Amino acid sequence: MPIALGLVLGLLGPVAEHAGGSPGAVVGAVFTGGWPWACYAFLVGYFRRSKIESVVLAPLGLAIGVVTYYSTKGSLASLDGLDSAGAGSSGVALWGVLAFLFGAPVGLVGNFARVQGIGGLFFRLLIPLVAFYETSMRLEMESHGPSQAVLATWTTIRFASVAVAVALVGHTVWGWWSSRRMRAAHVGEKRQVNDAGAENGPGHLVDLDR
Repeated sequence: MPIALGLVLGLLGPVAEHAGGSPGAVVGAVFTGGWPWACYAFLVGYFRRSKIESVVLAPLGLAIGVVTYYSTKGSLASLDGLDSAGAGSSGVALWGVLAFLFGAPVGLVGNFARVQGIGGLFFRLLIPLVAFYETSMRLEMESHGPSQAVLATWTTIRFASVAVAVALVGHTVWGWWSSRRMRAAHVGEKRQVNDAGAENGPGHLVDLDR
């Protein structure tokens, strides 16, 4: 499954860009960015129980996606009478190396994000932070080139990444607070039992540490 999804990831960007129109521009703006690729590696690690599988499958899927991306882009360019063989081979070499360099650690971070509570929060915030940073840089440096549809897509992704980060923090803090209150209530109930048991003798006492 991770390998098949890597193949799909590599197809979406060039096919959408070649299709043209506002829908194609929007989909292309999303899947030609770096954050969806980082998100893919992160999710591969998140849904694998084994850390070894996370480290192996994430970069492998990314590498397959890179090859698919440039192969598809070259094939579509050939249909339009363009020659992109040189750019395609150099792109595969560069991004293929980067896929293995960054895919493994991002996959491992995704696996660490499985940790419940505050312990895994930092790892779960990685992708929203990457998406926010990348779209902010694109909006600052490329604001005059792309179409309004692309600019609107980047802006939406930036605001969505903030919303996701806030939701993750809020959910984690709420879970921690609820768990703390439940433990406090449980200890309070045991103390009440002990107070009642103390009146009836030591045989009715309850261990508060259980």
